[in-house]
Amino acid sequence: MRAGYESWCDAWRTIRGIARSLRMYYGDSAQRAAMDRLYGEFVRSGDLVFDVGAHVGDRTACFRRLGARVVAVEPQPLLVRTLKILYGRDRAVAIEPVAVGRDAGTLAFRLNPDNPTVSTASEAFRAAAAGAPGWEGQRWTKRIEVPVTTLDKLVLRHGTAAFIKIDVEGSEADALAGLTRPSPTLSFEFTTIQRDIAAACIARCVQLGYARYNAVLGENFAFVHQGWMGAEEIAAWVRALPQRANSGDIYARLPEPRA
Repeated sequence: MRAGYESWCDAWRTIRGIARSLRMYYGDSAQRAAMDRLYGEFVRSGDLVFDVGAHVGDRTACFRRLGARVVAVEPQPLLVRTLKILYGRDRAVAIEPVAVGRDAGTLAFRLNPDNPTVSTASEAFRAAAAGAPGWEGQRWTKRIEVPVTTLDKLVLRHGTAAFIKIDVEGSEADALAGLTRPSPTLSFEFTTIQRDIAAACIARCVQLGYARYNAVLGENFAFVHQGWMGAEEIAAWVRALPQRANSGDIYARLPEPRA
């Protein structure tokens, strides 16, 4: 009885957390416009985009407004259900109910019922968040097994993406390790509690041939640098950020093809 009650409570808390995310990410028209301007630099009508760590699909919504086809990748069962409600009838959206990692298989995934957006497969991420300023009160109370694919396998299944967005709570370097067929542009989330992960992601991007970088802090949807910079410069910028900066996204571009 108690196990069933606790499971029901976790499900209710997750639904409440999802509802909060839906209000936050879909309710602000100015934020939607800023998001469209930012991603409009990389995404054109008819492009294929991978939304890895789709959560409630606000980026998927943006990519669809821009006319792109979207592969929305999300391993959390209740979030997958949410994505199917929102996009299940949209033939331009393929929903992949999986995590993305170095290799295909399965892995343990830790759910945060009160804040599903920071559910994670990374034990190092949970350890880094414990007691860190800005991360107070986060609790990962449930463990599930989820299927894992790689970015390369997604490319083989759906085609080469024009843009890949990666937001997987501490597993970004693992996701990039499973990519050998780079898109022209990608983004990955970073946090100031795991700057080593950001450094590993930048190093992997260099291996993949990405040469120009920029960044966005938080949910501002505006580049913090006026011009694009090299890998060493963006890495130094991440290292110099104050802890209170918390998180953001780094954008990486392949060199422009020669005429």
